[in-house]
Amino acid sequence: MTDQPLNEAELAALRAWDTPTICNALELTSSERRAIGFTVEPLVCAFPELPPIVGYARTATIRAAQPGTLPAAEARDQRLNYYRYVAAGYGPTVTVIQDLDGPRRGYGAFWGEVQSTIHYNLGCQGVVTDGSVRDIDAVAPGFQFIADRIGPSHAHVHLEDFDLDVNVAGMLVSSGDLVHADRHGSVVIPHDVAREVPAACELLERREAVILEACRQPDFDVEALGRAMADSNEIH
Repeated sequence: MTDQPLNEAELAALRAWDTPTICNALELTSSERRAIGFTVEPLVCAFPELPPIVGYARTATIRAAQPGTLPAAEARDQRLNYYRYVAAGYGPTVTVIQDLDGPRRGYGAFWGEVQSTIHYNLGCQGVVTDGSVRDIDAVAPGFQFIADRIGPSHAHVHLEDFDLDVNVAGMLVSSGDLVHADRHGSVVIPHDVAREVPAACELLERREAVILEACRQPDFDVEALGRAMADSNEIH
């Protein structure tokens, strides 16, 4: 793969698959990532009925348990610079935000009606965060929340930094990484194999179809399963 971003058809090909299938496909295209690159801690998906989101990461860190230390004017400028960062570069985007409050993470929500509406209209499809979210009934239509929890208040929430490496629920993400997420969690798709992943998903689907079809037959038994497994392994 070149450094060129994926076009809409290529992004749509990735959105056609759920995140577990993408993880399975990466075992074929990038075996060294079998146990890394995805969320490993429980997260809440506010809108499980939405299709998967796929986009280029915009990263940030937040705190909410204690007030920020920047003067009001500097905090406002920082927030505007963050929005400029979200809007810059190629998209669509997915925002990935790490809450730095440790055991008190999720104390206050950065995300709600206002932030989802701002981000959606800057080209962002959703957020993956180990912080909290709120305003579930007022979120911008189609915008996805995948978060540590749902909570009522924003408390002292403020940006700490942006455009940096973050760790959200065990998933390490750098700015510009290609992120796939749905109600199961999220995974980073390496740029150099992104265009190969849909074909790997299709291959896995064909292999699994042989086993599933055998299971549904009235004469199914362990011997039939063994034959189906052997046949599945022959599909390339």
